[in-house]
Amino acid sequence: MTDLAGELRGAVRGEVGFDAGSRALVTMDASNYRRVPLGVVAPRDADDVAAVLEVCRAHGVPVVARGGGTSIAGQATGTGVVLDFTRHMNGLLELDPGGCTAVVQPGLVLDRLQAAAAPHGLRFGPDPSTHSRCTLGGMIANNSCGSHSVAWGTTADNVRELSVLTARGQRLRPGRNWAGAPDGLRELVAGELSRLRTGFPDLPRRISGYALDALLPERGADVARSFCGSEGTLGILTEAVVGLVEVPRARALAVLSYADESAAAEAAAGLLPYGPLTVEGMAADLVPAGAGLPPGGAWLFVESGGETAAQAHARAREIVRAADVVHALVVTDPAAQRTLWRIREDAAGTATRMPDGTEAWPGWEDCAVPPARLGAYLRDFRALLTAHGLRGTPYGHFGDGCIHVRIDFDLLTGAGVGRFRRFSEELADLVTQHGGSLSGEHGDGQARAELLPRMYGAETVRLFERAKSLWDPDDLLNPGMLVRPAPLDSNLRFSVLPRRPVDVTFGYPADGGDFRAAVSRCVGVAKCRTASVTGPAVMCPSFRVTGEEEHSTRGRARLLHEMLAGELITDGWRSTEVRDALDLCLSCKGCRSDCPVGVDMATYKAEFLHHHYAGRRRPAAHHSMGRLPEWLRWTARTRTASLLNALASIRPLAALGKRLGGIAAEREIPRLAARTFTAWWRRREPARGTGDPVVLWPDTFTEHLTPSVGRAAVRVLEDAGLRVALPPTLSASRGVIGDGRTRAATALLTARRARVCCGLTYLSTGQLDRARAVLRRTLDLMEPVLRAGLPVVVLEPSCAAALRGDLPELLHDDPRAARLAAAVLTFAEVLERHAPQWTPPAVDRPVAGQTHCHQHAVLGDTADRRLRAAAGLTGDLSGGCCGLAGNFGFEKGHFEVSRACAEEQLLPAVRAAPEGTVILTDGFSCRTQLEQLTGVRGRHLAEVLAEALERRTGETEPMP
Repeated sequence: MTDLAGELRGAVRGEVGFDAGSRALVTMDASNYRRVPLGVVAPRDADDVAAVLEVCRAHGVPVVARGGGTSIAGQATGTGVVLDFTRHMNGLLELDPGGCTAVVQPGLVLDRLQAAAAPHGLRFGPDPSTHSRCTLGGMIANNSCGSHSVAWGTTADNVRELSVLTARGQRLRPGRNWAGAPDGLRELVAGELSRLRTGFPDLPRRISGYALDALLPERGADVARSFCGSEGTLGILTEAVVGLVEVPRARALAVLSYADESAAAEAAAGLLPYGPLTVEGMAADLVPAGAGLPPGGAWLFVESGGETAAQAHARAREIVRAADVVHALVVTDPAAQRTLWRIREDAAGTATRMPDGTEAWPGWEDCAVPPARLGAYLRDFRALLTAHGLRGTPYGHFGDGCIHVRIDFDLLTGAGVGRFRRFSEELADLVTQHGGSLSGEHGDGQARAELLPRMYGAETVRLFERAKSLWDPDDLLNPGMLVRPAPLDSNLRFSVLPRRPVDVTFGYPADGGDFRAAVSRCVGVAKCRTASVTGPAVMCPSFRVTGEEEHSTRGRARLLHEMLAGELITDGWRSTEVRDALDLCLSCKGCRSDCPVGVDMATYKAEFLHHHYAGRRRPAAHHSMGRLPEWLRWTARTRTASLLNALASIRPLAALGKRLGGIAAEREIPRLAARTFTAWWRRREPARGTGDPVVLWPDTFTEHLTPSVGRAAVRVLEDAGLRVALPPTLSASRGVIGDGRTRAATALLTARRARVCCGLTYLSTGQLDRARAVLRRTLDLMEPVLRAGLPVVVLEPSCAAALRGDLPELLHDDPRAARLAAAVLTFAEVLERHAPQWTPPAVDRPVAGQTHCHQHAVLGDTADRRLRAAAGLTGDLSGGCCGLAGNFGFEKGHFEVSRACAEEQLLPAVRAAPEGTVILTDGFSCRTQLEQLTGVRGRHLAEVLAEALERRTGETEPMP
C-alpha cells in the first residue's frame, strides 16, 4: 500500500489520502454496507483520473468513483482507491440557455446547476430529495430521478453526451449513433437484438441492470443513455453535457388525502393524463404532527404548472376534481409549497425511525412497478412484510410506480440477517410478478445486484457480464456491483461494531442508552453537506466553511463508527483522527433538529472529549473557558472585575493572558460587569408583581457579563404581573423558595452557600464528571423550586438548552433532572403561558439578527415570534450560527472559521438592515461576535421590551 500511495502522489496533482482518517470517511455511503478502501484521491482534472487508473491498473487495485456519497445500495463504497470528485472536479463549465444545455463536471452539486439555470427560466429535470448535496456524477451513475420524473424523466432522459475514461485509459465521448462505444459493443448488440427488444420491462422507472436496450437502432443507439445507471462499473465519468428544461412560470400544489397508501397509489395513475409535474405519495407515519395537511391516512402531492398563477391553480383544481377525494388542499404560495415539500424531502431520514423509535434500514428502498399496478403491489408488499414480522412505511413517486421504504430489519444477529435475505429474495420475486424493476431510482449496488437473475433471467445477466467485459476487461471498476456481485448480506456495516454496549456517561435515552445505536443514527443522507442554508436552518456550519467531509455531521459520525469498529481507527477514545474532526464542531446542536434522523453531534463531542482527556492534560482553553463560572464567581467574591478589565485593556498583558488561556489572539476579552446581576437584585426595591411566581435563572453570562439583560427581564416580567424570585443559594433539608439572599436559620450550620449553574461550559469541553457534580449541586439547590412546581425562566438560550436537553441526558439516573428540564421556559414562553393577558409595549420597528442556534435546535422560537409580532417587531431573524458558539470562537486556531460562519448569514443580515432596525441577538455569544466583528451592539428581546416600557411609562431603570 505504501508503494501505491507513493506512486499516486507522484502521478497526480490532487490530494492523495491513505491515512486512517481519510479512509474512514468513505467506508460507507447511505446504505447498509461498509467496505474499507486502501486510499482516497481527489483528482484535479481528467489527466489526474487517467493517472490514477494507470497506477491502479499496474497494481491490480480497483477504482471506485464517488460523488456526494448518498447512494443507498452500497455502490459508492470500495476496497481499492476511491475517487472523490467533490473537492476539485465540481465545476459548471458551460451554460447554454439558447441550446438548453450545460456542461458539468461529475462533482458538481445539483443545486448549483439549478441556481445557475434558474435566471434563464431553466432547470435540470431530475431532482432527488438530496438535491442540495448529490452530484451530477452520482446522478448519472445511479440514473437518479426525483419527484418531477413524471414530467421530465430520469437522468438518462436528460443526458446528451459524456466524457468517459475506461479502465485501460481510453478516452471516449459516448453519445447517440454509437458515438463513444468501446470496441465490440456494436457487434454484441447486433447479435442480441431479440433479447434486447423483449427482455426488458416497459415501465418509466426501470433502473436495474445495464440499459443495453438503449443501444437498439430504433432507439438511436444511444451509448450515453446506456452508460447512465452503470454505477461506475463501465468507465469513469469526467464531464457531461446535460439537457435543461423550461420551468413553468407558476406552480400550484394540490394535496389530496386518502384513507391509506394503497388508495392513494390506486388513484395516482389516473392523474397522469392531466399532465402533472409531480405525483408524490406518503403515509401518515412519516408526517409530523401539525404539518397542516388535510385529514387522512395518506396523501398525494400533485404539482401543476402554467404560464400564470391562475392557469396553474385551474389545473390543480381540475386534478382535485378528477381525483374524487373528500379532502384536498391547493397551495399557490411558494413559501407554503416549500414547507410542504420539506416534509416529503425529509422522509428519507424520517423513515429510518419507526413510530416507536426503533430503527429502520434501506435495502429495498426503491422498487418500481407499472403505475397502474402500484395499489395491488402495495397490498402484496404489506402482506409480505407481515409474513416476515417486519415493518415499513412506503412513500415516494407514486405517479411513476416507484416506492421508497425503510424496513426494521435486524442486521445485528445471524437470525435477523437470515430473515433479511429471505425477505429480499421473496420481494424480488413479488416485484417481478408485478412486471416491475428491483431498482426504480437508486441503482442495484450490493443490495439488489445478486437478485437480478430473478428479474431478467440468467441469459440477460450473462449479457450484462459480456458488456462489462468490453468496457472493463480487467474488472477494475467498482467490482462486485451489478455483475458478479457480492452477496447482499455481506459487508454489512453493523457487523464490525462491538457486541456489547460501550461504557458512556450520557444516557442516550432515544437510543436505549446505547452509544453504538446513537452513532448508527447517521444513515448517510448527508443533509449536513448542504453548501448553504436558508431560513432558520443551522446544520452544519463548519462544513459550509471548509467543504471537507470530516467537518460534516456525517463525516464525524463515520469516524466515530470506525472508532467503535476498531479496524481503521485503532486507538479508541484516544483517537487523534476523531479529535481533530470534532475540533471544528461548534456544538451548535443544529444537527439535533436539522438532521432528519436527529444525530446529536454536540453530545457525542462532549462524550468523546470526556473519554479522550480522562487522566490526561487538557488544552488550556478547557481550563480558562471550560471553568468560566468558577473564575467569574471568584472575581465577584474578590470584587476585582474593574481591575481585571483594566489589565485586559493593556495589550501586552492581554496578549499574555490569551496565550496562557488558549484564547485566539484575534479576540478581545469581554469586559466584566462592575456589579453582578444578583448584587443589583439584593439592593433593589421589593418585588412588585402580584401574579404567578416565577424563578429567574441567573446564568453565568447574565450574572457577570451582561446584567442589563437580567434587569430588563425583571422589568418586563413584573410589568406582566409576574412575581419574580431567584433560585435558592443554600442547600438545606427543608428549604424555602429563595430570592438570592434566602437563609434558613435551622440549616445555617450544615448548609453550604452555592449558586445554580447549568454546566454548559463543562459540557462543551467534555468535563462531564465536573458537569455532573455541578448539576447535582444545582438540583439540590432547586429542590424547593421543584417541590413548588414553579416555572424557571432562563434568559440565555444556550443555558436553557443545556438544562432542557443535556441535564436529563447526563443525570439520567436522577428523576429531579427531568423535573427541572420540564420547568425551564424561555423568556417569551413564560410570558405567553403565565401572563397571557399582558400586552407588550409597541416597538413598531423592523428587526434583524439571528435566532440562537441552541434555541432553534432545542427550544424552538414559536413563542418568540408571537411575542415579537405582538410588540410590532416585524421581519424574520436569520438562521445559521454566529460562529462564536460559546468557547469555540474564542479558542486558538478557530477564529477564521468562526468569522466565516458569521459571514454566512448574521453579518450580511445586519449590514443590510435599514436605519432604525432593532438588532436582536438573545445569546451572549451572538452579541459578542457581532460587536467584535462589526462594532454593532445586539440586544436581548427583554432589553428591547424594557426600553419600550420605559418610554411608555416614563420610568427609567437606575443604572448600575
